[in-house]
Amino acid sequence: MSKYDLIVLGSGPGGYVAAIRASQLGLKTAIIEKENLGGICLNWGCIPTKALLKSAQVFDYLKHADSYGLTVNEFDKDFGKVIERSRGVADGMSKGVQFLMKKNKIDIIEGLGKLKPGKKVEVDGKEYSADHIIVATGARSRELPNLKQDGKKVIGYREAMTLKEQPKSMIVVGSGAIGVEFAHFYNSMGTEVTIVEFLPNLVPLEDEEVSKQFERSFKKAGIKVMTNSSVEKLDTSGKNVKATVKTKKGEEILEAEIVLSAVGIASNLENIGLEDVGIVTDKGKIVVNDFYQTNIPGYYAIGDIVHGPALAHVASAEGITCVEKIAGLNVEPIDYGNIPGCTYASPEIASVGMTEKQARDAGYEIKVGKFPFSASGKASAAGTKDGFVKVIFDAKYGEWLGCHMIGAGVTDMIAEAVLGRKLETTGHEVLKTIHPHPTMSEAVMEAVADAYGEVIHL
Repeated sequence: MSKYDLIVLGSGPGGYVAAIRASQLGLKTAIIEKENLGGICLNWGCIPTKALLKSAQVFDYLKHADSYGLTVNEFDKDFGKVIERSRGVADGMSKGVQFLMKKNKIDIIEGLGKLKPGKKVEVDGKEYSADHIIVATGARSRELPNLKQDGKKVIGYREAMTLKEQPKSMIVVGSGAIGVEFAHFYNSMGTEVTIVEFLPNLVPLEDEEVSKQFERSFKKAGIKVMTNSSVEKLDTSGKNVKATVKTKKGEEILEAEIVLSAVGIASNLENIGLEDVGIVTDKGKIVVNDFYQTNIPGYYAIGDIVHGPALAHVASAEGITCVEKIAGLNVEPIDYGNIPGCTYASPEIASVGMTEKQARDAGYEIKVGKFPFSASGKASAAGTKDGFVKVIFDAKYGEWLGCHMIGAGVTDMIAEAVLGRKLETTGHEVLKTIHPHPTMSEAVMEAVADAYGEVIHL
């Protein structure tokens, strides 16, 4: 039996990062993966979707070339090549993880791993043991009883990334990040898209002003938006799918070639031996402490299978925190109140901390500042004037409670707010930090200035 200091079950952004950090700290480490190194994020999630969205952005630029004083007489898309490029990017990233495993002397064990009592994992009939085992098996597309996926007419995100032909019409159910990113991509490619959301606003977890701006932008782009609506049943017997949608005004029948179910994710907890070991779960998640220790000593869990935001960067941070605690380092628990969230549709959305409503509900007296990109020189020059930056501060002490952005490139800007909040900066400190001009990022400074009644360019 092979013996390790640490075995990691799953090689997504939680698992492979945990393995690398463990190796850096001198632990003999192995990682078990049943499919592709990099997990869902690198192969079927974060990375390949961004490649698709980049193709959509370039196509949109070509469609609006005259807005930039350019004439493009002929252009078209090759949907198959767009998909092929995305898969190529994913394959390259997966090979990159393979290189990192080799560089850090981490053993790769291919196959389906199953936990066993006594700090063991079985893979294809062979047992491996370790002093510590981290479970990082991730999640998959969630299926609802009335939205059964057949992989052809009713699909999840994996199929949405690899369709051989572009559908003429699509219904997207759910308006979280996955739903709106695919809605934007297919709409940009020329598919007629309808998005159905059960709650009153698109991207319902975002600040309400951001949600409303986002809905306006989607409608402007030609996407049909149905909020306060739910898909009750699907009829896939004909050439197209007929969806019965319940709205405030009654039932409506929608018809499309494809229905994309984007109603969330479900943790991969089945058939990995949790019951055999006695690891406790709650509401589809493994129960862990602040350092990801389960109820059974020597077994840990990170990422989408534990309570908290199901985000790649969260899984990576949890993996590092878990391993550093195992190695005996002095580690702080992760602050889940300072996790950035990003949505890569057009316009992009990025946020961290409390929404305005959450801050008021928590009893804070607040200062709110907002700066529209329509007043930004860089945004005007780039032709990306939709959106704004919104900041929320505690009026008494100046604590930066929240930051919410919608617009071009904001997913690259949000880190300023995350770092500022981590360092417990105040509104006045942000205001007195000189931001470069002309940039999109100076909208953060301007929004803070607006909160304190000192805005210059608005």
